[in-house]
Amino acid sequence: MRTTLRGKLLPPVLAIVFSVLLCTVALLISGDNPLDAFGAMIGQLFRGTTAVDTLNSGAVYYLAGLAVAIGFQMNLFNIGVEGQYRFAAVVAAIVGGAIALPPGIHTLVIIIVAIVAGALYALIPALLKVYRGVSEVISTIMLNAIAIGLIAYLVSTDAFGVQVGNNIATEPIPESGWMPGIPFGDNGTLFGFVFVAALVGYGYWVLLNRTRFGFELKASGESPTAATAGGVDARKMILTAMLLSGGVAGLTALPELLGRDHEYLQTSPAGYGFAGIAVALLGRNHPGGIALGAVLWAFLDKSAVSLDNVGVPQEITTIMQGAIVLSVVIAYEIVRRVELAAEQRRVGRQLGRDTSDVAAGGSV
Repeated sequence: MRTTLRGKLLPPVLAIVFSVLLCTVALLISGDNPLDAFGAMIGQLFRGTTAVDTLNSGAVYYLAGLAVAIGFQMNLFNIGVEGQYRFAAVVAAIVGGAIALPPGIHTLVIIIVAIVAGALYALIPALLKVYRGVSEVISTIMLNAIAIGLIAYLVSTDAFGVQVGNNIATEPIPESGWMPGIPFGDNGTLFGFVFVAALVGYGYWVLLNRTRFGFELKASGESPTAATAGGVDARKMILTAMLLSGGVAGLTALPELLGRDHEYLQTSPAGYGFAGIAVALLGRNHPGGIALGAVLWAFLDKSAVSLDNVGVPQEITTIMQGAIVLSVVIAYEIVRRVELAAEQRRVGRQLGRDTSDVAAGGSV
């Protein structure tokens, strides 16, 4: 138990420490004071709406991380979360702005549309993987590029877009389709979708650890050959895993869409899908770890504005995020090798004691 806990907690801690040290060196080389920079970032968390904004953004990163983690469990690298969530957000915004339903039902329809759209966009690389042997890495990268062009067309005035000042957006979603949040006065409003994201994380945990499907999913990821020999349909597992991953990816933009923007703009934020890969790696595909990674990632984003006040470039947070991604992979491998060596030594000592006992018994 202690070894397992150490293997899960030590790598991300080492990665964060290494990232802080690397940023400290970068700040010292540039002539800035690291204590001032890090102090400003931490202090920013307690100013204005930063704390609430961090949780709101954390929910977005959390959903993206869960979508990536589902693929990782099946040993699939779904880089296409970026395209899947953006495509789903546009489709959900278009449908949400085009219908009129009672409150609650309207919101539920938008959520279902987003899940279905994300899953359908993920179905394309899944089918290519299962029936043509095409690597999901290649196909999802290509589909990300296609999604950019497809979204640009859907949001244009030639399709479903409307002119909004100097920008173009989908038709606004009526208030009946919004998801209410929890207001904290001057400290901002917490998105209601934060709690939906938490439920999705719990469902992910239950699916993997309390169901037969979760066992088969992890078994197929560990060894497809052994899983097939045990009666698991590998093709079915790939299809299901990609559909689930795409469905969760479809939820990624909904915290902002239903809680703040209520329309999809041509300038809507992008990049959440790629950040989700880093968050999933940092959290070791565990829902709790992904949650911590998502909040950390959001904190670095939201606290970056404070660096201007102390004369430090905001790009230092980008360096920190990149260093975390790089070092967490290395840290997991180092810890794995250390634990393997420790286990081998433990087994060696046990065998030595058993041999001594046998020899002593024989001499008697």
